[in-house]
Amino acid sequence: MAKNDKDLAESMTLNRIKPQTNLLFNVIFWVLAAVCIIPVIFVFMISISSEESIRANGYQFIPESFSSEAYQFLFDEAAMIFRALGISVFVAVVGTVIGLALTSTMGYVLSRNNYKLNGLVTTIVFIPMIFNGGMIASYVVNTQMLNLRNTVWALILPLCMSSFNVVICRTFFKTNIPDSVIESAQIDGASQMTIFTKIALPLSKPMLATIALFLSFGYWNDWFQASLYVTNTKLNSLQALLNQVQRNIDMMANNPSMGLTLQQYKNAMPKEGARMAMAIIIIVPIACTYPFFQRYFISGLTVGAVKG
Repeated sequence: MAKNDKDLAESMTLNRIKPQTNLLFNVIFWVLAAVCIIPVIFVFMISISSEESIRANGYQFIPESFSSEAYQFLFDEAAMIFRALGISVFVAVVGTVIGLALTSTMGYVLSRNNYKLNGLVTTIVFIPMIFNGGMIASYVVNTQMLNLRNTVWALILPLCMSSFNVVICRTFFKTNIPDSVIESAQIDGASQMTIFTKIALPLSKPMLATIALFLSFGYWNDWFQASLYVTNTKLNSLQALLNQVQRNIDMMANNPSMGLTLQQYKNAMPKEGARMAMAIIIIVPIACTYPFFQRYFISGLTVGAVKG
């Protein structure tokens, strides 16, 4: 007993982090946090800067003069902004649900050793992680064969499956759902669907939260699918709208809603501030959702790790 206590004490001594090392880690974490947060604060400060201050002094962390013109302009364009926000929310929510359903079911099937086509399907899933058919082939399939052009499904279906996410699901199910549990359920007469929905999924919350975050971030930040498949402006997401504004700020001036002439409308537009204000509107919703998934996400980061 004394020997075990001595070994435990020695192990704790060897694994103990020195105060200097702990301080260094804290400093590194604070620096990394600042690197992530300061750009968001900088963008917000630009969004509340006056156009005169930006033209005279450029971007400043503390502007010479403040203005709410950018947010007032977006408020005047509320119909366009809220329509784009609705498209973004719909795409993110529906895409995440579909992606979770497809990814988790495929990952569960591939995690079972008694699946006869396990090796073949695993190889097929792994191949897209190395190379794919290319943009032209994808465009032809999505527009000519699936007829997704100018539909909201063009923003959802091309991104709902990822080989990387399937591999994560497969690894989690294989390492965290013992075969003995599956066999016991089968002896009790449970079908594979019952085992998957009532045993596997409830035990996989960290993995599901991790995949959900990957999918939702991917959908929320995506603008490329809209640039490829959507020409109807009513189907533009917030990200696609911001991309168009950044490429051509006059795009918003071509949709006047304030009763001004086109030239007056262009002159009244807070050009730089409007871009940054839209960026803030895009950042805030997805940033607010992260804390709800944080506990599961941190647990999910260790999916596939070797346990000692």
